[in-house]
Amino acid sequence: METPVFYRQELLNQKEFNSNYSSSSFSNNSRMRYGPRQLLYTLASLQPIPTDMNATSLAQDLLHFIDASPSPWHAVSSAEARLLAQGFTPLDESRQWQLETGGRHYVVRGASLIAFRLGSLPLTEAGFRIVGAHTDSPGLRLKPRAAISGDGITRLGVEVYGGPILATFTDRDLSLAGRVVLRGEPGPDSRLPETRLLRFDQPLLRLPNLAIHMNREVNEQGLKLNKQTELPLILGLTGEGGDAEAALRRMLADALKAEASDLLSWELAVYDVQPGCLWGAEREFIADSQLDNLASCHAALTALLATEQPAATCVAALFDHEEVGSESASGAGGSFISDVLARIGVLSGLDEQDRQRALSRSFFISADMAHAYHPNFPNAYEPAHKVKMNGGPVIKTNVNQRYSSNAQTAARFIGFCEQAGVPYQQYAHRSDLGCGSTIGPTVAAQLGIASVDVGSPMWAMHSARESAGVADHAFMIAALAAAYAG
Repeated sequence: METPVFYRQELLNQKEFNSNYSSSSFSNNSRMRYGPRQLLYTLASLQPIPTDMNATSLAQDLLHFIDASPSPWHAVSSAEARLLAQGFTPLDESRQWQLETGGRHYVVRGASLIAFRLGSLPLTEAGFRIVGAHTDSPGLRLKPRAAISGDGITRLGVEVYGGPILATFTDRDLSLAGRVVLRGEPGPDSRLPETRLLRFDQPLLRLPNLAIHMNREVNEQGLKLNKQTELPLILGLTGEGGDAEAALRRMLADALKAEASDLLSWELAVYDVQPGCLWGAEREFIADSQLDNLASCHAALTALLATEQPAATCVAALFDHEEVGSESASGAGGSFISDVLARIGVLSGLDEQDRQRALSRSFFISADMAHAYHPNFPNAYEPAHKVKMNGGPVIKTNVNQRYSSNAQTAARFIGFCEQAGVPYQQYAHRSDLGCGSTIGPTVAAQLGIASVDVGSPMWAMHSARESAGVADHAFMIAALAAAYAG
C-alpha cells in the first residue's frame, strides 16, 4: 500500500532502520543533541527514531513505545521523554505559567498528560485543535495487600481493571509494572513521600490453565474464571514459616534499592513481557499488548511533534481511567482538560466571552481503536460496515451518542483524510449488540465543542495481545497531522 505523502521525505527500509538506530549505543541516562534529522526517544533505551519514516518504521517505533510503557505511568514517562527531546518544556500546575506564541509545553496530572503547541493565530480566530486518547488498558492490578500463602505456594491477589478478556491472560509470561510511593528523605518539617516507577523485566507471574482432563468442556463452553478465587497469580513457592507479604515487600524494595520499611503504597499493573512484533506474510500486521489505546497515544504524539508553526493551538490530551469510566481527577471526565485550556486562554488575554468564542472554533478528535472485520465471526458485525485492516482510519458513529461523531464532524475528518491522501472507513455497531464508548462524548459535553470519534482497525480488542495494521498506523498519523495543520 502506498506510503502517505506526509512520510515521503526520506524513506528508510527496515534493515537500514535497525542498523542505524540500534539501542546498544545509548544508556538510560543519555541525552543527545539532534541535528538534520529530528530525533525521538523511547523511555526504555532513549534510542533515536527519525520522524521521517515509512509505515514499517513507524510501526516499529510504535512497538518501542508500547514495550517501554507497561503501565499508564510508564506511558506518560515515555511520552515525556519524546516531548523533552523535541524541545517541549514541562509546566507545573501548582506554579505560575509563562506562555509565548509558538511555545511548546506539556502538563502531567497522575497518569495523564496534556501537551500543546501555541498557534500563530489568536484563539478567538483559530481555536484549539485537540486530539484525545487514553493511557490505560484493561487488565489486572495488584491489591494493596496482595500476597496469598497456602499449600506451599505464594500467589498475588489481583483486581480486574476495566473489561479485559480474562482467558487471554492465562499461560502468559506476566510481570509487574507501575508506581511505588516511598517515605521521603528527612526534611526541615517532614518527610515528603517520593514516587518512583517500578518495572520487573523478567517473567515473574503466571496464571496456569486448568488441564483439559479436569475441565473437559472448556472448548465447548469457553474458559470461565472466577475473579476472586481463580485469578490470583502464582509468584513462587513459599518457604516454611515464611511471611508472604513481607517477602513481597522485600522484593519490591530490593528492585527500588530501598528499605522495605520505607514502602508506603503502590499501584502495580500486570503486564505481558513478550515484546511486540510485526507478523503476516508481508509483515503487514502489528501484534502487541495495549494497542488499545497506546497506538492512538503514539499517533497523537507523533503528529503533534511533526507539526511546525501551526495556525491553531494544537493539543494532544492523553487521559488515564478511560477503561473505567473517566470519572477521576486525571480522567477525561475530570477538570484536567478544561483547566489547561482555561489557563492557556487566560495567558492569551481572553476574557470569559472570548474563551467561549475560542471553544466555538475548536475541534476535538477522540482517537481510540476500532473493530476490524474478523472473517471467522461474520455474525458479530453490521453487514454494511465491515472495517478492513489496513483500510485507513475509521469514523465511528452511534445515534445513542456512545460516540461523539455527527454528520458535520465526520465530514470534517473526511476532509483531513483527503488532505493527507489517506483512505477512510466508517463503522456502526450491530443494533442488537451493546456498543462501547470513548472519551469523545465526555469531552464534547464538558467543553461544548465539535467532536468526532475515530480509530485504527484492530482485532482482539481488550485481549492480553492485540493486533492492528502497519499501514493503518501511518494513515492515522497522517490524518491527525492534517487536522493539526488545519
